[in-house]
Amino acid sequence: MKQFGRIDGFFNNAGIEGKQNLTQDYGSDEFEKVVIINLNGVFFGMKYVLDVMKEQGTGSIVNTASVGGIRGVGNQSGYAASKHGVVGLTRNSAVEYGKYGVSVKAIAPGAIMTPMVEGSLKQIDPDNWEKVGEQFVEPNPMKRFGKPEEVGHLVAFLLSDQANFINAAVVPIDGGQSYQY
Repeated sequence: MKQFGRIDGFFNNAGIEGKQNLTQDYGSDEFEKVVIINLNGVFFGMKYVLDVMKEQGTGSIVNTASVGGIRGVGNQSGYAASKHGVVGLTRNSAVEYGKYGVSVKAIAPGAIMTPMVEGSLKQIDPDNWEKVGEQFVEPNPMKRFGKPEEVGHLVAFLLSDQANFINAAVVPIDGGQSYQY
């Protein structure tokens, strides 16, 4: 705001996975940590940016949810709960702020080869995580991990003026995996 006097776009990309565990074995402290970062972080980012965008009568927000926020993934209670929360917060805010010229949407990445995904694979098998990764993407219709730059291209489009009428949408970027049984 100090440099440009306005905020046109905001990519709200907060998230950690946390430890993998069944819900009954998921630690309370771990659950709270994941929710604070993944959901509260998105909330506080939007809270202050929405005030500016409402005042200026325009703006676009893209929140990072996850395929874990649109379906169950197993062994990730905190992550799934927090990312489902991001979806709800996105849709609610889109309904509230659309009349002020602000669009709010989310992306739902699947398995994108990032350090977080690599760490997740190493939780399963630290010595053979690459082999675990091959097995992990086998059911994906595209048979591969997504690339961070593919996510970046989607976010850039969703923040652009060409996507102003896309509001309250959650766009999966997962090679089609979330649409199959």
